[in-house]
Amino acid sequence: MRLWIKDPLAILAPDAGRGIVVEGSQVVECVPHGKTPVEPWGATFDASRHVVLPGLINAHHHFYQTLTRAHPAGFGLELIPWLVAMERVWDRMTPESLRIAVRMALVELLLSGCTTAADHHNLFPPGLEQAIDIEVEEAEKLGLRMTVTRGSMGLSEKDGGLQPDSIVQDSDAILDDSERVLKLFHDPRPGSMIRVALAPCSPLAVPQRVLTESARLAERYDAGLHCHLCQSPDEDAYAVQTFGKRSVDLLEEAGWLASRTWVAHGVHFNDDEIVRLGRAGVGVAHCAAADMAFGVGICPTKDLEAAGAKIGLGVDGSASNDSSNMMEAARHSLMLQRLRYGHAALSPYDALRWATEGSAGCLGRDDIGRIAPGLEADLAFYRLDEPRFSGAQDPIAACVLCGAYRADRVMVAGRWRVIEGAPEGVDLEALIAKHKAAARAFA
Repeated sequence: MRLWIKDPLAILAPDAGRGIVVEGSQVVECVPHGKTPVEPWGATFDASRHVVLPGLINAHHHFYQTLTRAHPAGFGLELIPWLVAMERVWDRMTPESLRIAVRMALVELLLSGCTTAADHHNLFPPGLEQAIDIEVEEAEKLGLRMTVTRGSMGLSEKDGGLQPDSIVQDSDAILDDSERVLKLFHDPRPGSMIRVALAPCSPLAVPQRVLTESARLAERYDAGLHCHLCQSPDEDAYAVQTFGKRSVDLLEEAGWLASRTWVAHGVHFNDDEIVRLGRAGVGVAHCAAADMAFGVGICPTKDLEAAGAKIGLGVDGSASNDSSNMMEAARHSLMLQRLRYGHAALSPYDALRWATEGSAGCLGRDDIGRIAPGLEADLAFYRLDEPRFSGAQDPIAACVLCGAYRADRVMVAGRWRVIEGAPEGVDLEALIAKHKAAARAFA
C-alpha cells in the first residue's frame, strides 16, 4: 500500500512541502507545495502537527551499560581510572542481563527518533560468548536497523593492559568469533536491517595481530571497522611509551586507514593525523556528552570534515553519558562545537546532518540518512506542543535548540515502530521493572 504522509508541519527534505509517499520499505515520492502524489495512494497519514526528519542514526554506543547508569564506583574519576573501576563491575554481565540491557537501550533510542544504531560490544566474560547473537535477536524483535560491532579486548593486566583477565579473550577466540558472526548476520545489501562490523576496543587494547586480521576479514566480507581512538591524551602517551608510535600510526600499520573505518571520539589528533584520516575517508563519531563528562576535550569536527573525514554522532555508553537519546546528542554536539568554533560556525541543521547523513556515512550506508525517493523510509516524527517549543519560528531548528527529546512516531523500513510516543509491541512499564531488577546485580 502506498502511504501519503501528508502536509507536515515541517520536513527535512527538498521539494516535499506536501509530504512524501512511502511504499514498502522505501520513500517513492516527494510531494512539492501545491501538488498531490503523481501515482494513486492507498492511505493517508495527517502529519500537520509533526516535524518529519530522517531517522536519527547512532554511530557509537555500549548497550550493556544501561544497567550501570549513575554508578558510584565511577564517581569523581578521570577516564582511565573510571574504566578500570567500571570494568570490575561489568564483568558480572550474564546473557540474561545483557539481553534486558540491550532491549532497554534499543527502546530508549527508538523513543528519541533513532532508527539505526551501532553498538560497540567488547565485553566477553565467560558465559557471554553469544553476546552478538543476543544483540541481533533483540534488534530484530524491535525492528531497528543495527550495525552490531563485534568488539574485543585482548590485553589484560597480566599483559600490561588495563582490563581484568575476566573480560579479555585470546586472539584466536576473537578472530574465530568475528568470522562466525560475519557469516551468520552481516548483510551488506542496500536496505539491510543487520550489519556487522569488527571493533577492537582500541589499538592499545588488543595485539597487533587482531587489528591486522580484523582489517583482512572486513575487506573479505565487505564490512566496517570500528574502535575508540584518541579520546584522552593519556592514550597516545601510553602508545608512544609502549609501542614507540602514536595510536593513528598503529591503525595505519594494520591497514585501517580506509573509508570502511569509523572511530569514536577522535578528540586528540594532531594536524598531520587529521590530514591522513581525511585523505583516507575515515569516519569519526562525535560523542559530545561523554567527552564533556570526562572533560577530555572537544573533537575537531570542522577540521576533520574539511580534510575529507565523515562526521557522525554517537550517544556513547549509557554509563558515561547516562542517556541513550539521539536528539539530546545532536543538541550537545551543537553546543559543544560552538564552544570550539564559535556561534556562527554551526547551525542546528549541521547537527542534524551529522545525526543522520553523517552517521550513515560512518556506517558505510548511502541508503539511509536522508529523505529522498529510492531511500529507505526511516523517519522520525516530532510534535512541538509542549511549552518549551512555544514561539519557535523554525520548527526543524527547534527540534535541536528546544530539545525534541521524545518522538511521537517513528517509522523504520516503512513500518511504524513508535505510535503516539509508545514503542510497538513493548510493555514499557514491565520492561522498566525488569531492567531495574537486573541492575541490582551491578550495585
